[in-house]
Amino acid sequence: MPAGYVIAESVRVGARLEGFSFTLIRVERHLIEDATTDQPSVWTMIHFEFPEHEAERLADALAEVLDGPWYANFDSDGDTFVIFPSRVVRYRREDDAARAEAEAYARTLGIPDDQLDW
Repeated sequence: MPAGYVIAESVRVGARLEGFSFTLIRVERHLIEDATTDQPSVWTMIHFEFPEHEAERLADALAEVLDGPWYANFDSDGDTFVIFPSRVVRYRREDDAARAEAEAYARTLGIPDDQLDW
């Protein structure tokens, strides 16, 4: 079963993510020393699992609710999904060139290199 997490502070105010069968794994809060000026210094991480067949639909839904210089990610059946506001990048895990393209796009959003840890 695929697993991922979303940072609660990355969800756009007023947005809703619903209609999925998530299994909540844990919720944790972290003090972030390398937060950008557009990011809060404390992040709430919501870890979850979900059915494999929901991967594409979940990625599209996350792209609709994320805000600002944020992303979410998960791995599913050999693929990596990196979800940005209004954009989903999906690639085979072993595809280094595609990963580099996703990282380059993240940088255009102002996401620092040390946060590109998917």
